[in-house]
Amino acid sequence: MTAQDSAPQATPTTSMIKTLGIVATVCGAIIVGAYQGTYSAVAANKKIALERAVFKVLPGSKSIAEFYALPSGVAPAAGEAPPGAVKFYAAYDANDKLTGIAAEAGARGYADVVRVLYGYSPDCKCITGIGVVSMRETPGIGDKILTDRQFLANFTALDVRLNADLSALANAVKAVKHGTKNHAWEVEAIAGATVTSKAVGKGINDSAQALLPRLVPQIDKLRNRKS
Repeated sequence: MTAQDSAPQATPTTSMIKTLGIVATVCGAIIVGAYQGTYSAVAANKKIALERAVFKVLPGSKSIAEFYALPSGVAPAAGEAPPGAVKFYAAYDANDKLTGIAAEAGARGYADVVRVLYGYSPDCKCITGIGVVSMRETPGIGDKILTDRQFLANFTALDVRLNADLSALANAVKAVKHGTKNHAWEVEAIAGATVTSKAVGKGINDSAQALLPRLVPQIDKLRNRKS
C-alpha cells in the first residue's frame, strides 16, 4: 500500500455545504417549533401580568380594553399601532362601567429607563396610583419608589387637569425636593433618590401631555363598555 493510498480522503466541499445546510434547517425547525409551541403561553402570561398591573392602579376593575389615542380621537387597539398613536387601557367594573384609564410612562433614571404604569381618574382629573413596570435602579435607594409610603402618596390625587382649550396640562407634573411640595401637580422626591423620583415625574408628565389632550374630549365614549 502506497502512502497515497493510506492518506485520508478529503471531504468534498459540496458535501460539507450540504451537511451544514441540513443541520441549519433542522436547528431552524426546532427553534421555530419551540417558539410556536410557547407563544400562546407567553402571550397569555403577559396578558395576565398586564391585567394585574392595571387592577393594582385602578382598584375595583374587573376587565380592560386596549385603545389607541389618535389626533382624530380614540380607537380600539388592533394590529400595528398607527404612526403617532398613544396606547392606553380602559378599565371597567363588573357592570362594565369605566373605573379609570391606565397608561405607561417612562424616563431615564440613574441606571436605566424607569417605566411605570399609572392610573388616571377622569372624575377627579388626577392620577390615582402607580406601579413599576421595569427599572434597574440602585437597590435600597432608587427602588424606594416601590415602597416609600410618602412618595406613593404623591399619586393618590396628582393633578393632571388640562388647560382651558384642552391642548395640554394646565400645570406640568414635576418632581421637587423632599419637603418642598406646595402644589397638587408636584411630586415630592425621595431624599437620596432624587434622580429616580424625577424620572417618574418626567415620565408621567410626558405621557399625560401626549395622551390626555386626545383622551379627555372622548372620555364619554368610553364610560360604558357596552355602549
